[in-house]
Amino acid sequence: MAVDLGANVSLLLEHNLEAGRGDKVALITGDDAERTYGQLYVDACRVAAHLREIGVRREERVLLVLDDTPAFHAAFLGAIRIGAVPVPLNILARAQDYAYYLDDSYANVAIVDAVFLDKVEPHLADRPHVSLVVANGQPPAGAHHLDAWLDDGPDELDPVATHPADPAFWLYSSGSTGAPKGVVHLQHDVLFTCENYAGKVLELREDEVTFSTTKLFHAYGLGNGLSFPMWAGATAVQLTGRPAPDRALDRIERHRPQVLYSVPTLYNAMLNQPDVRDRDLSSLRIGASAAEALPPEVWRRWKDLTGTEILDGIGSTELLHIYCSNRAGECRPGTSGIPVPGYELEIRDAETEEVIEGTEAGELWASGDSALAYYHHQREKTKHQVVGRWFRTGDRYRRDEAGAYVYEGRVDDMMKVGGLWVSPIEIENRLMEHAAVVECAVVAAESDGLTRIRAFVILRDGHAGDEGLTLELQDWCKDALQRYQFPHVVDYVDDLPRTATGKIQRFKLRGPVA
Repeated sequence: MAVDLGANVSLLLEHNLEAGRGDKVALITGDDAERTYGQLYVDACRVAAHLREIGVRREERVLLVLDDTPAFHAAFLGAIRIGAVPVPLNILARAQDYAYYLDDSYANVAIVDAVFLDKVEPHLADRPHVSLVVANGQPPAGAHHLDAWLDDGPDELDPVATHPADPAFWLYSSGSTGAPKGVVHLQHDVLFTCENYAGKVLELREDEVTFSTTKLFHAYGLGNGLSFPMWAGATAVQLTGRPAPDRALDRIERHRPQVLYSVPTLYNAMLNQPDVRDRDLSSLRIGASAAEALPPEVWRRWKDLTGTEILDGIGSTELLHIYCSNRAGECRPGTSGIPVPGYELEIRDAETEEVIEGTEAGELWASGDSALAYYHHQREKTKHQVVGRWFRTGDRYRRDEAGAYVYEGRVDDMMKVGGLWVSPIEIENRLMEHAAVVECAVVAAESDGLTRIRAFVILRDGHAGDEGLTLELQDWCKDALQRYQFPHVVDYVDDLPRTATGKIQRFKLRGPVA
């Protein structure tokens, strides 16, 4: 490799030019236009030059409120090129959240898609030190125009000589409680995920096309749609707007990717499209899944439909991407597989922190060289979560007889019913195998001072959520699980609360039974 990709993330651009891929299509945009690697190089250099002109200095933060368009690549890589630190933000966040991000990050620049301007611009009146740059549309008076920057500027600009241990970018991680946490990642973190997951697990190739339904602002999506394809020299398909299942299937049919990255909720939603068996999905070689556990029934239905496997795994913003995954040809549905090369995993007792051997469950601890440096402004949180070279994931896992890791839920999602621990994931997976169930979520609920198991269930068309079906679902669980692992209460709903990536927010479902 001619360039040291671990020294500055923007050297992914040089990496492709030196490999002779300057004229190769790097991106297929949401409106089906194409952007080559050579064009992306010029884009990033011009954004870098203009950021420097308006006074952005090394390690200063640049907020990005951008959908998946070439502007994201230009702004993200351009900022890193001058040693600044881009901070991609959730484009589906509430308007008031952006005030918090501006203040917590000390950002002096916000690069915002025109479509999201109404959520961000009102906060800038009280923060005149923040320069506004508008992408993909006309800027208001006094703001800079990213589109104009891309049309005029230097075609080349040397990257700042950053150190592999310098901050490269932040990603905000929102947990179930408290304010979002700024997760600080270093320059060398990206290369570590590329070599070990994209290279050794996915075996991503230069001649492949990839498509991610998860947005670039998310750690999972950033690898899927930017760093992985650029590292391999592949072509990435973009999708702007909400990743609805019909739109995702349209992109697969139209641009014929070999590698699909998505999340369990959307895989399930695609499978439930009325016309899914009429779709041509024959280009696919492999699928990747993260963000939450993939139900075995969804894995089996996808394999039956496409003939391809979904490599379910677990990742996090703190570890940057997937660090435990299934392997092609060796998938164990219902598990997160085994550690990705370069990562170590241990299961520890949540109270004593002692390592648990065998198949007993405990908290998963992970170690790998893509782990966060620290949480910004969260010293105590950092001290609790980062213990030496280990990161406490907060996920409860056990190993099966073959050594694969089996997810049992977040440590704080586990339920103790009648003195026995119950995993919501096991009940959810069983319910998903019933012909009437499209999707579900299981939580603990209080009733008369006792803990009860409560299931929120979305039904398929033609099924009625009545007492008879509730009894049937309870017996369905009892037949395959322990006799105490069944929902005492079943609520039939039209939808479930979700994060921007489609992950079910179980904490919003907790509460007493009426």
